Amino acid sequence: MPMRQMKESSEQHLVIKTHLQNSMNPVQKHPKTAQNGKGPPLHEPQNAKPHNQTSPSSKNRVRRRGRGGRKTDQSDVFMRPSSRPCTVADKPVLANQGGPLVTDIPNGCVENGSNKCGMEMGFPSSSKSLTFAPRPGYGQIGTKCIVKANHFFTELPEKDLNQYDVTITPEVASRTVNRAIMNELVKLYKESDLGMRLPAYDGRKSLYTAGELPFAWKEFKIKLVDEEDGINGPKREREYKVVIKFVARANLHHLGQFLAGKRADAPKEALQILDIVLRELSTRRYCPVGRSFFSPDIRAPQRLGEGLESWCGFYQSIRPTQMGLSLNIDMSSAAFIEALPVIEFVGQLLGKDVISRPLSDSDRVKIKKALRGVKVEVTHRGNVRRKYRVSGLTSQPTRELVFPVDDNSTMKSVVEYFQEMYGFTIQHAHLPCLQVGNQKKANYLPMEACKIVEGQRYTKRLNERQITALLKVTCQRPRDQENDILQTVQHNAYDQDPYAKEFGIKISEKLASVEARILPAPWLKYHETGKEKDCLPQVGQWNMMNKKMINGMTVSRWACINFSRSVQESVARGFCNELAQMCQVSGMEFNHEPVIPIHMARPDQVEKALKHVYHASMNKLKGKELELLLAILPDNNGSLYGDLKRICETDLGLISQCCLTKHVFKISKQYLANVSLKINVKMGGRNTVLLDAISCRIPLVSDIPTIIFGADVTHPENGEDSSPSLAAVVASQDWPEVTKYAGLVCAQAHRQELIQDLYKTWHDPARGTVSGGMIRDLLVSFRKATGQKPLRIIFYRDGVSEGQFYQVLLYELDAIRKACASLEPNYQPPVTFIVVQKRHHTRLFANNHRDRNSTDRSGNILPGTVVDSKICHPTEFDFYLCSHAGIQGTSRPAHYHVLWDENNFTADGIQSLTNNLCYTYARCTRSVSVVPPAYYAHLAAFRARFYMEPEMQENGSNGGGGGGGGHANKATRASGETGVRPLPALKENVKRVMFYC
Repeated sequence: MPMRQMKESSEQHLVIKTHLQNSMNPVQKHPKTAQNGKGPPLHEPQNAKPHNQTSPSSKNRVRRRGRGGRKTDQSDVFMRPSSRPCTVADKPVLANQGGPLVTDIPNGCVENGSNKCGMEMGFPSSSKSLTFAPRPGYGQIGTKCIVKANHFFTELPEKDLNQYDVTITPEVASRTVNRAIMNELVKLYKESDLGMRLPAYDGRKSLYTAGELPFAWKEFKIKLVDEEDGINGPKREREYKVVIKFVARANLHHLGQFLAGKRADAPKEALQILDIVLRELSTRRYCPVGRSFFSPDIRAPQRLGEGLESWCGFYQSIRPTQMGLSLNIDMSSAAFIEALPVIEFVGQLLGKDVISRPLSDSDRVKIKKALRGVKVEVTHRGNVRRKYRVSGLTSQPTRELVFPVDDNSTMKSVVEYFQEMYGFTIQHAHLPCLQVGNQKKANYLPMEACKIVEGQRYTKRLNERQITALLKVTCQRPRDQENDILQTVQHNAYDQDPYAKEFGIKISEKLASVEARILPAPWLKYHETGKEKDCLPQVGQWNMMNKKMINGMTVSRWACINFSRSVQESVARGFCNELAQMCQVSGMEFNHEPVIPIHMARPDQVEKALKHVYHASMNKLKGKELELLLAILPDNNGSLYGDLKRICETDLGLISQCCLTKHVFKISKQYLANVSLKINVKMGGRNTVLLDAISCRIPLVSDIPTIIFGADVTHPENGEDSSPSLAAVVASQDWPEVTKYAGLVCAQAHRQELIQDLYKTWHDPARGTVSGGMIRDLLVSFRKATGQKPLRIIFYRDGVSEGQFYQVLLYELDAIRKACASLEPNYQPPVTFIVVQKRHHTRLFANNHRDRNSTDRSGNILPGTVVDSKICHPTEFDFYLCSHAGIQGTSRPAHYHVLWDENNFTADGIQSLTNNLCYTYARCTRSVSVVPPAYYAHLAAFRARFYMEPEMQENGSNGGGGGGGGHANKATRASGETGVRPLPALKENVKRVMFYC
């Protein structure tokens, strides 16, 4: 399937002929999951519902096909140590026979950074179409309750929707100008040529009407005053030719059937038209940004510093759901450039008085960066407020600038020109001028004659202070956010909206009431030697008091580097002692004495310091490895943290734990307890495990060796146009506990979402075609760690938007298949592929905010709240799960969408598994908001940014790591290369543990 055919839409379900093979597995009867109770459940509760209660009959699940039986490879099974609680011998094994697989990939197809691998290449052959997993029924486990969602029921119109193609000549790049042309056309011709129709326009090529226009093709001539005219002369009228041509009629019957669950494919054209219709009025009233609208009138803007302010706005999107069409409305905030006089803006940006003090070279660079591309209007011409876009800044001050005024190269100074032409005396001639318009023909505007145009979103990176200020504005308690959403809907008055009326769209003003369930928290197992051997978390949290880690590791060889000048050696020693003590209390063995005395070092000599400590320790230990390095860092440490991690993990093979100066001085027990949890998993230990896991009671995990993957891709920030995207994959390395995750990272092409290195082949002169890739390596390491090969794969994939579901599933599922087949012929364990989304706008609120039993302390819904009806997809297998307790602001539930399921999970099965895993996150004693494998993959991908090598300094040596921004944002494209420079490899001892924690 060529990728260009896949257009992004708000919610799409594609049924396309592909070459992917699916499977059918016999449904297993599994032990039930433990229910909440007063003590840890040691036997199956009598009243537990059968696991497969809500599963539909197999004949309804038409997308699965049988694969035939396969003998279990006994040589893989007997290696299981008998001391473990679960053995494979007495467990049922899923039969699954792999379909024909193409295991060789055309050369260079998935090489690092290559984007050439088309969707049609190298897929298993099958004539059946690939569809996303259908919903197998609804979940039943948990305490039923009602929650409110920020979805507003939308009645489907009964009118025909018609699409027309719009061609404007001369062509216009700006949507705003296109809209102005169309507004003028509608104003002039609505009552005549348009037959009283009020069309909705997308600002580009498409016009939509309710009912047909009186013509199939017509040409109009429209005159428009050009606001953006050049520097000299009066405003001109421009004439445009507009041709409107009938294209198609959108079928609303198809949409109705889809919403009723009678069709699998969403009619995206009809949804797109309704979305544009409902955005038309807001686009005129407010400043549109993506799917959101902003205005300084919704709430008073708050200053963020350096010439920026936050504007409040709302997000709006029409979505197909089980209750029918739904309008999703959420509050949002964004940074805008404050509409200040330019001199005032520059003063705020630099934090100094620019009128009396001269500008340095670095000041000029900062001003140029901040103002390039920004629209300004002139203030020196009375009512004439012409607008220009800033293209640069002059290198000379205004008083030195001259320019030719005629063809004879007669020169005139800018100061003289403004005085003679406009009677405007330039006061601050020591400041540079703004260059506007075309760079070739220099046009100069004095800063004091310009003001920034209102309503320009700031798209560059915010600094720490600005982010903190913006978060303060956006952080709202659930009750306040709910009220703001309701006020927005009332203020938008959709019942009065002329476009909604024209198209016959009616929108409810009430939040949708949705049935939800609160899943029970799982019992957690701690070590037998602690006072509390197991624990039932309360409202998503617990603590380590009276508990010991279930697998506490030993740290006998460690060292400490202190990079903070303000921390004296005695203070550092005291801190290390307290940390060692806390590790002991928590269940680790921790030597109180470091291998060598604490080493003081300067932040700009990180590499030198690390190598000194490493070699001094190795000499003292006579070749034994240093197990742990503690590092005390200044609170503001620039690139120091990233440099330290890169050198330790890719060069020296050291596990490190960094601590900030503020925590060293203010030693809190909670902080030390959290650090000890991190140290233990970095050393290869486990902090806690699910009681159900070691009692073999997790359906579709405990019965046969199961590996759980997490995967994520992080992209460079806005404005970074060449830096690679970074992919990370983690996978569980223990079974049945599923708690330890090994991680791998790789660089790939800029903004490439498909993970290129999941499976790859290359030609080796000695060995011929060699297979590799992250999936294959992690399957092999699982086998080494457990003595078993995985017989089931659960794959949680983070960071995929709805428009990319199909591409990602098609490409990555195929990579998983190839990785498996490359290890052994016919090795095709069944796969469940789940996309995890946090960047959505569905919010869930308590039905009654006064009811203390239905909210946590922050006023949010309780952890474990799951919704799989009404606001979810009409036919596909998705659910919202709020697995964490809120701390501040409004909790955002995670959205899980099961795209592919060969393991036949029931709704209860996958929802309970996902919720329970959220209690196994290694870094704290709280349940987290996203399933840990996906969370770990995100941490690992974020860590990989630090591995990108710093650009070579002018003298040819590598930077030592001082200074501010560091190398984390620099491009890694090697000169002359078209691919992406690979990341430095992780050391073997680092790969095996949770180094990213």
